[in-house]
Amino acid sequence: MAAQKTDVRTPAELRSAVDPAVLEAQGLNSIQVAERQRLQLANVQPHTTSRSIAEILRTHLMTLFNLIIGVCALVIVILGRWLDLLFAVAAVANVVIGLIQEYSAKRKLDAIALLHQDSITVLRDGMLVEIHREQIVLDDVVELRRGDQVPADGVVISSSGLDVDESMLTGESDPVPKRRDDIVLSGTAVLAGTGRFVVSAVGDDAHAVKLATEAKRYQKINSELRRALEKVAFWLSLVLLPITAIVFNGQMQAFGGWSHAWASGQWREAMVTAVSSVTAMIPQGLALMTTIAFAVAALRLAQDKVLIQEQPAVEILARVDVVCLDKTGTLTDGTIAFHGAAPLDSRGLPAVQHRDPSSTALEGTEPWQQVLAWFGADLHANPTAAALQVPFTALPRHHAAYQVQFSSARRWSAVTFADDAGELAGHWILGAPDILQSPHVAPQAEVDRLLGHTEATAAQGLRTMVLAHAPLEGPILDGASGPLGRGERLPDGLMPVTLLTFKENVRSDARSTLEYFSAQNVALKVISGDSPRTVSAVAREVGMRVDGDGVDASRLPEDPEAMRSALATHSVFGRVSPEQKRTMVEALKANGHVVAMTGDGINDALALKRADLGIAMGNGAPATKAVSRMVLLDGRFDRLPKVLAEGRKVIANTERVAHLFLTKTAYAIVLGLFFGLMFWQFPFLPRQFSTVDFLMIGCPAFFLALMPNTRRYRPGFLRRSVLFSIPASVAICLAVIAVSAAGRHFQEPAAGVQTASTLCLTLVGLWVLNVALRPLTTPRMILLASMYLLLAAALLVPISQQYHLFAMPSAELLAVAFVAAMVGSGLIELGHRWHDRKVDLDPLDPVEPVEPAPAAARPDRR
Repeated sequence: MAAQKTDVRTPAELRSAVDPAVLEAQGLNSIQVAERQRLQLANVQPHTTSRSIAEILRTHLMTLFNLIIGVCALVIVILGRWLDLLFAVAAVANVVIGLIQEYSAKRKLDAIALLHQDSITVLRDGMLVEIHREQIVLDDVVELRRGDQVPADGVVISSSGLDVDESMLTGESDPVPKRRDDIVLSGTAVLAGTGRFVVSAVGDDAHAVKLATEAKRYQKINSELRRALEKVAFWLSLVLLPITAIVFNGQMQAFGGWSHAWASGQWREAMVTAVSSVTAMIPQGLALMTTIAFAVAALRLAQDKVLIQEQPAVEILARVDVVCLDKTGTLTDGTIAFHGAAPLDSRGLPAVQHRDPSSTALEGTEPWQQVLAWFGADLHANPTAAALQVPFTALPRHHAAYQVQFSSARRWSAVTFADDAGELAGHWILGAPDILQSPHVAPQAEVDRLLGHTEATAAQGLRTMVLAHAPLEGPILDGASGPLGRGERLPDGLMPVTLLTFKENVRSDARSTLEYFSAQNVALKVISGDSPRTVSAVAREVGMRVDGDGVDASRLPEDPEAMRSALATHSVFGRVSPEQKRTMVEALKANGHVVAMTGDGINDALALKRADLGIAMGNGAPATKAVSRMVLLDGRFDRLPKVLAEGRKVIANTERVAHLFLTKTAYAIVLGLFFGLMFWQFPFLPRQFSTVDFLMIGCPAFFLALMPNTRRYRPGFLRRSVLFSIPASVAICLAVIAVSAAGRHFQEPAAGVQTASTLCLTLVGLWVLNVALRPLTTPRMILLASMYLLLAAALLVPISQQYHLFAMPSAELLAVAFVAAMVGSGLIELGHRWHDRKVDLDPLDPVEPVEPAPAAARPDRR
């Protein structure tokens, strides 16, 4: 039997097979819809990120450190030494926390949806039906009404005053009128009017989905702490395997050589001591303490309505030196506020400016005030007209006879009151000042003067509207033949009555927060899709110094060098496209800056993703919040100083903790190499080394990571930590080697040498802790004293002696241990002073203010 031929047509062939006239009148029929669904031409969005669960597991589990810890743990289990397994706890905890954190990030990325998942109306088989937006197919005719979100890309086929808000895609706050053959993009919203469009792109090809796909690409956060830990891990990975071989061979030789150790069974003890040496070299607790510090900071900030979506984001803000601000939603709250109303005199110029909403001049004593109250109370008022509802509350006692809703294509709305309305009778037009250029307006000289005044007002960043009046002429309700026609033309005899000004509501917290960042030497860049003149006015209102009217980014060349030059010399940019926002962030990063980006619209999503720290407002677009590292849930910009304080604390305290852990890693490597090459028995059991770690590092590090610390960020975290650990580890190694050599000289049993070595190591290690804790405040002194008490308990309490296999050393060896500890502590003190001179540190960390100070007390910009 011959194979049946399958008819597979391309989207272009499907479209050409549909009669455009039939499509506009009837929509697709059920057969055409089924064919497109079979060809997978439906509006289905992808729901996965580029990083699978298997990849996440492999990233966190398949590391050299985990392999070595796992092998060492397996050896201990096989040998039945379960009490020596404490070293594996930190490694397991670090893996679990890392898996949970990244899986949570993956779920957030998978949840990105630029389109609300409500139903949409389509025309099919001549009938309007409601379907889920993912059931839309290519060539569907979609009907749009006020408040709808455009579900897919398409071409308009009919429009009745259709205005679309594209600010979430472009940043431009003005509504965009859509007429026949215009393009509409997914992710935009309908502000006014109705219309229909034919779907031209669905699923992965839709504009919103392309943005989402770009935003959902996994990108590891740029954390200096993490980079430092990864660098340490890299270098340790290179040396750990050969060092492990040297250590194990040395321990076998210390127990009489390979043959004797295998024959006598002492290879078991050699294996345990080798495991003790190797596991001490791995600073797995450092990563754990860093993660805990991040997690606690995130919990504290959550109480202040700041959501940290990736824990290292707390650290990033403390390192930021450039903050890029989107105007709408960050400096402003996205709403329009009434600014002023001025009646016009006989020359067409404002006579008196009324700005106070409580003024008697706004109580409704004048007809124009009552008309403005009517416009503000209209259920279909656009955001600008709705702002009139606050200052104008006295509604007319007469009902409107006729009205025309606002359309951005006409740029005006209108209401008509009949003859019986007295002074209100006539046509009232509320619109942009350029409607006065119509031939229906007279006299033109007054109009020219008024337009000149509105241009000067707009230069201040204010939006202007004009209320005009025309007398009644003929019938007012006869549709096409009436003075307003069908809302497409203005009446004759139109005279301007009042000039209105509006502005965007500036956040009350914006000025103080920006001044705080300036005082902290953080550069500010305002990047917006709105007009440069409007952006400059808002920037000046929040206290920024702006030269001219800002930079029109639409005129900037695409050359990266030109972009970098413009960013270096200017602070305010308007008409910035979403791609340009991303390019600007990348240019600043290329110049060596650590960049934070704030925003709330979809047009900000790509820039937030590229920034070192993306900060979204709580009322922003879902995609913007999903790709950001941090969300200000209540939209309060003044939360950021608190985040800065937490970031400083994490960095400064983690540096202190790193001093301890890297010192431990350094002395463990040196001791392992020394005892392995000298064929001496390693003087610690794993359980003993675990207790030393707990007293010297583990317990103190937990408290140290959470203590208050407001030292300003200074780059070079890893360098300072390494320079600190070198002299400290040398002093510790000399002290422990001296005790071990004395034990061999006095022919002490292994248990006695181990006890004396544990005592010496802990005493010197606690002096390292002493140095790291400085300045020694009362809480830090209590912590240090507690560790000394725990050391005494570990050595003297019988049950602890049994657990640790301690045995009291001879008086001679005990004296050597104390002397070695004192000498080692002295060497550490000298090394600490050398370290401070080497890295030019003040031993007393300066305490910087972390909350915005009153204006008079703020420090000068430096």
